[in-house]
Amino acid sequence: MQRFRGTWLYKLFWLLFILIILYVLLLLKPFWAPVLRVVLAVCLPLLIGGFIAYILHPLVEFLYKNGLPRGLAILIIYILFFGGTAYGVYRGLPLVIAQMNDLSEHLPQFADQYRDGVVYLQTSMKHWPDGLQDQIDERIERFELWLSANVSNSINMLMQLVNYAIALAVIPFISFYLLKDFEHVKKAALALTPEKWRPSAAAFIRDVDRSIGGYLRGQLLDCLLIGFLSFVAFAILGMKYPILLGIIIGVTNVIPYFGPVLGAIPVSVIAATISLKFVLYVVIIVFVLQFIESNILSPFIVGKSLHLHPLFIIIALIAGEEIAGIAGLILAVPALAVLKVAIIHARKTLRFSGRTNQVDKPE
Repeated sequence: MQRFRGTWLYKLFWLLFILIILYVLLLLKPFWAPVLRVVLAVCLPLLIGGFIAYILHPLVEFLYKNGLPRGLAILIIYILFFGGTAYGVYRGLPLVIAQMNDLSEHLPQFADQYRDGVVYLQTSMKHWPDGLQDQIDERIERFELWLSANVSNSINMLMQLVNYAIALAVIPFISFYLLKDFEHVKKAALALTPEKWRPSAAAFIRDVDRSIGGYLRGQLLDCLLIGFLSFVAFAILGMKYPILLGIIIGVTNVIPYFGPVLGAIPVSVIAATISLKFVLYVVIIVFVLQFIESNILSPFIVGKSLHLHPLFIIIALIAGEEIAGIAGLILAVPALAVLKVAIIHARKTLRFSGRTNQVDKPE
């Protein structure tokens, strides 16, 4: 048995076993997805508060190690983060909603402009197959309906934030107390773990933090900078909806490989309604921003990579999009990094248990 464990067939078996489990979970999505939504709705403030505390904790530790009392360090970071966030939401949310409403109202005009352009192209290119115009019209209508529905849903979601005011109001308090008692929370979490698993659990959490902690914090700052630079560039260029487009570019920038393309599509669509010259400007801006992000911001802010092969990242992105859409694309890479650490620890545990069984086996 021990000889079989070291073969490629054994590794292939475990890979197929994991893939089968993931496939079964995907098939059972209609059953567990509603339950997961309810659990997330209940636990969402705690999860968001914990995530914010996790992101801000290194800044608190940095100020504390440089001579500030821990309470004062927490207070400074707390006020800067939540004060800046509250001010940004107060000033930016009405503008975003207004731009989204304006975009939703002008979608039929944008679709008409594209139809006129397609008709012009079709009349100037006689060799196009018959019926292509009908297919293009059908796809434009589908795209218009899809975009209108998503814009309406996004507006409704932003407006419904008021209904969750109480839940959102407790997030700063959760983050504050988690930052204040960060070490106590870690000890309490380990205390809830069975004693024989505590060393493995502590090592697993430490490796997960090393793997994705810096990546998450760097990506957030990276996306904020790219989104802000996009907004400034579009505003200077005279583009419509610069705040909304800057948010789209910033959010999609977190998605590896496909993010810049996904972000550039809606910007190019809106630019095409102005003139083809604006489309060229948009392409140049997106290209320059990606060059800055890849060669300047990312190496200094995000730091070391997750040491994940691009093929696995692409597969994770496809699976994430299939499971949870845009949210799945955003969470796919961190989830893959955690899965990688879990597999490494599982292999170490299996090897250790195998050696222990060999030692304990009577001769």
